[in-house]
Amino acid sequence: MKRRRFLQICAGAALAGQPATASEWRGEAFGADVSLKLAGEAPMATVLAEIAAIEASFSLYRDSELTRLNAAGHGPGSDRMRTVLACAARVHAATGGTFDPTVQPLWQALARGEDGRAERASIGFDRIEIASEIRLGTGQGLTLNGIVQGHAADRIAALLAKAGLTDCLIDMGEYAALGGPYRLGIEDPAAGMLGTREIGSGGPRAMATSSPAALPLPGGSHILGPRGEAPHWSTVSVEGESAMLCDAASTAFVLMDARAIEKARAELGLGAVTLIDFDGNLSVI
Repeated sequence: MKRRRFLQICAGAALAGQPATASEWRGEAFGADVSLKLAGEAPMATVLAEIAAIEASFSLYRDSELTRLNAAGHGPGSDRMRTVLACAARVHAATGGTFDPTVQPLWQALARGEDGRAERASIGFDRIEIASEIRLGTGQGLTLNGIVQGHAADRIAALLAKAGLTDCLIDMGEYAALGGPYRLGIEDPAAGMLGTREIGSGGPRAMATSSPAALPLPGGSHILGPRGEAPHWSTVSVEGESAMLCDAASTAFVLMDARAIEKARAELGLGAVTLIDFDGNLSVI
């Protein structure tokens, strides 16, 4: 069953009192049925071309650079792939290995109802060689679903800035802002809406959120700890200058205690981290 997702770009185009126009598109992206609404002067063709390029690199649901890499265990790395893997490596190091995209074979085994014992032995992002050719370790496969939505938000924000837009909120599942400020809700799957945070206009320009209950697997969460870690938090939201960095960090922070999160947050140069525990208590570090 496909997930359904509503992505939106709101561009401040109501200049000189003129009403903002809007355009819409429906299709598939990031493994989901997607409705995309662009308000204002955001160029739909440019956005759709970028989404298609990201899908062609990172999709696990169709032929892509990533599926070919997983199948062969090695392959030439595009600039886009190397950029995302370099960010993944940075977060992997800062989180002591908790962010680890090589959990893909384990994810697949658990989705099939298997125990995943053999697949756990293949986990280890540090075994990957990232150069002009990318090489995976024996039995390894990658999922970049914990970082690609943030990459998409960053890329589309950059394209819209290049097109001359100065006041936009980009929602690709994670947020990036031009101008602002924009107030975003902090919502937990169990506890509901618990607060708001602000991005843009002099503050952090991006925010990403992860919740282990958002997509349950048999026997656990879709956010898998490489060492079998159970989630510490029901929801984690991370603010910073890069939606891609925030996306990867929020994925890992779900599995980490507050002290470890604070250390990684400082090392990665991130902004505030909002934590919601399984009793619905909210804290910010």
